Amino acid sequence: MELLTQRLRLIPCTEETVAAAEYETGPHIKMHLKELKENPELKGWGVWYVIDSETDSIIGDIGFKGKPTPEKTVEVGYGILPSAQNRGYATEAMGELIRWAFTSPEVDKVTAECLDDNFPSIKVLEKLKMVRTGIEDNMLKWELAR
Repeated sequence: MELLTQRLRLIPCTEETVAAAEYETGPHIKMHLKELKENPELKGWGVWYVIDSETDSIIGDIGFKGKPTPEKTVEVGYGILPSAQNRGYATEAMGELIRWAFTSPEVDKVTAECLDDNFPSIKVLEKLKMVRTGIEDNMLKWELAR
């Protein structure tokens, strides 16, 4: 399973891809691998690596915070390495991942959240045409419906 954009490749994190990667495995990736081992149906609904096609290097990770809910909603999150920021990679990668999610009949809405002072993330979510739905404890809530 692989998603391609003009400049990027996105591949789901699995035991195999993580073992072969030169990338710091954060707690969210370790938790995803544990959950994936218990439930292989989570493949694709967790963390994905963002790979620069030109250099074939991992420049960040994005993904879903679990399978779609009964309300047909998934939450997304992302992080791009500082050395690769401000080049549109987060918007490009997240746009492709959202497009992929909407190909599933199990997804009608994608949600996200970010700190109210995280201007780069706010900019990414606005470029993706996500709509601000509220704020809770300094966290802006966002959504995009099919």
